[in-house]
Amino acid sequence: MAGFPNVRLRRLRRTEALRALVRENRVEVGDLIYPLFVVEGKGLKEEITSMPGIFRGSPDRLSPEIEDIASLKIPAVLLFGIPEKKDETGSSACQPDGVIPQAIRVIKSAAPELMVITDVCLCEYTSHGHCGVVNDGQVDNDRTLPLLATMALSHAAAGADIVAPSDMMDGRVKVIREALDGKGFPHIPIMSYAAKYASAFYGPFREAAESTPRFGDRRGYQMDPPNVREALREVEQDIKEGADIVMVKPALAYLDVIRQVRNVCNYPLAAYNVSGEYAMVKAAAGRGWLDEKRAVTEILTAIKRAGADIIITYHAKQMARWLQEE
Repeated sequence: MAGFPNVRLRRLRRTEALRALVRENRVEVGDLIYPLFVVEGKGLKEEITSMPGIFRGSPDRLSPEIEDIASLKIPAVLLFGIPEKKDETGSSACQPDGVIPQAIRVIKSAAPELMVITDVCLCEYTSHGHCGVVNDGQVDNDRTLPLLATMALSHAAAGADIVAPSDMMDGRVKVIREALDGKGFPHIPIMSYAAKYASAFYGPFREAAESTPRFGDRRGYQMDPPNVREALREVEQDIKEGADIVMVKPALAYLDVIRQVRNVCNYPLAAYNVSGEYAMVKAAAGRGWLDEKRAVTEILTAIKRAGADIIITYHAKQMARWLQEE
């Protein structure tokens, strides 16, 4: 076999034009989804302390943000709602005039072409901060399912393009699919948080969404970080129940899981570059410890290279601007 000096692999790295010509993976703006935090009320907008550059605002303050996102050609947003009032069952999550239905209507008025994906989970709406109904100190899987279905229906009725259950209750994709189909929404896809791990990287999100559990933690329903085969079972089960897109969350610490899911799954695959991963980069870049543009580009490329088709990331707006500069 030919080798050095006839084979010189550095030849194709000599200039940016050569590197671009043979580049194997590219992050494009069409790959990105931008998460948004929407808080019930009026005239509200505040920066999230642990996530510089990320804000939560009321529906009436959304339009300028939505116009900015649409101008960057980002194809979709993922909405998380924070209600004014919380209770034991998260009842405000199911109201047709709740914070997320309000936000959907504002977004569709400001940018009809922008896809709206809604998070379907009770943790932001419950007074105890868990993702389902609590019974005797434990999250009751089966009592939670109809509430999730009603929540998804309220989002679909308001104009959501995709619903995304993130609660990790067994059977929730099946129940939501049946509810959507039975109420005239068979065309609404489900993007399932299929392999969602009980991760340390969610801390800033919990500040943003005001969803820290009042007791215990979520390890009884979110996945155990050391497990990979279990993730493949979760993905398989959600597809059987009717998921159209599956997700791995978090992304950066779970690139191996993304790759293994990609190897066995032909469905569209999303990965969530979560709040803690974002916050680490912003903190280091803010201190001059790394080049933010290069670090973000490298991270998102790694997620794409691992096999993700879709990347949910708080870096989406900045990445879109960098891509426009190229």
